[in-house]
Amino acid sequence: MNYDRILIRYGEMTTKGKNRNIFVRRLKNNIARKLQAFERIQIEYMRDRMYILLNGEPHEPIIEKLKTVFGIHSFSLAMKCENDLDAIKETALAAVRQLPYKGKTFKVSARRVDKQFPYRSDELNYEVGAHILRQTDGLRVNVREPDIDVRIEVRQDGTYITCRDIFGAGGLPVGTSGKAMLMLSGGIDSPVAGYLAMKRGLEIEAIHFFSPPFTSERAKQKVIDLVRKLTTYGGRIKLHIVPFTEVQQAIYQGVPNEYSLISTRRAMLRITDALRRRQRALAIVTGESLGQVASQTLESMYVINEVTNTPILRPLVSMDKLEIIELAKQIGTHDISILPYEDCCTIFTPRAPKTKPKKEKVFHYESQLDLAPLLEKAVNDTETLVIDEETGQGDEFAELF
Repeated sequence: MNYDRILIRYGEMTTKGKNRNIFVRRLKNNIARKLQAFERIQIEYMRDRMYILLNGEPHEPIIEKLKTVFGIHSFSLAMKCENDLDAIKETALAAVRQLPYKGKTFKVSARRVDKQFPYRSDELNYEVGAHILRQTDGLRVNVREPDIDVRIEVRQDGTYITCRDIFGAGGLPVGTSGKAMLMLSGGIDSPVAGYLAMKRGLEIEAIHFFSPPFTSERAKQKVIDLVRKLTTYGGRIKLHIVPFTEVQQAIYQGVPNEYSLISTRRAMLRITDALRRRQRALAIVTGESLGQVASQTLESMYVINEVTNTPILRPLVSMDKLEIIELAKQIGTHDISILPYEDCCTIFTPRAPKTKPKKEKVFHYESQLDLAPLLEKAVNDTETLVIDEETGQGDEFAELF
């Protein structure tokens, strides 16, 4: 007798009310897309949990993929049997025997959802625990802090037995909170912001500003690799690559050095907002952390934000750099981000950028420039790629087929 299914617990999704089914269905679809290579599996779901029937598929690679699906609080390998005491005892014993149990401690935690079942929860705990103890060597009881917690749920459709919980990624299923545009540089911060945005249920499209010949094709490939890493958590992601050279040169030639960084960020935000409207997204996500650099002081954010009324989400706003770096390492973007290929945010960095810019001065300097045609041209000439976890880089028409 082997584990024949995986039981998935929702976590935060259980707090949802009448619209919980929307979240559950989205989670099912995201899991199905993640596990499409395993053709024999079946996914069954109900209001409070979900099951993946393995049907002979190996559980190890499926478990690894489930760890990266947002919306899953935890999951466990499970066995199902009839609502019969002898069947429950034998199934629980088989579940324990598949673990390295010798020298370990255990307890039984029974829950009788089906109140028609003739044994109470405490009676089940005793009967099953005694049976396991008699049929194994080197296993002891510890009801306070056991190494193995044999969970038994007696439900109307059968009894489910699990022995080990595996933590999931948490959060909400990607796509349940709407769509947002992620301003993605080649640095450490913005990929982490994208990860955290997806964890809150956002579908993201990434926007990268590319300034050839000052930035190289390797810098562009670096960003594609970062997006591919993010698809591990969010599925297929569109990447919009904006040609930014002409806009950047116009700003650095026409705006005083100490204000050029602020004007550049404002131009980026204008372009991002235009692409957001085209893609029917509802918000913009950035990797800004309050006070980290000159453009991320509160005064700078205030002046930069003035160009749009669109909500700007900053998942990293209260995190320090060490926290961001640690999370980047955990999600696998750090080693890509530190590759030494410069992006447009670093090549024209002013010597002494203003940390408390005056809005009136920014308006004055920008009024001397005719940026509107250059911004429109950048939007119209944007290259769009579709990046997929399984197949790698696609093209802008991939989603139509």
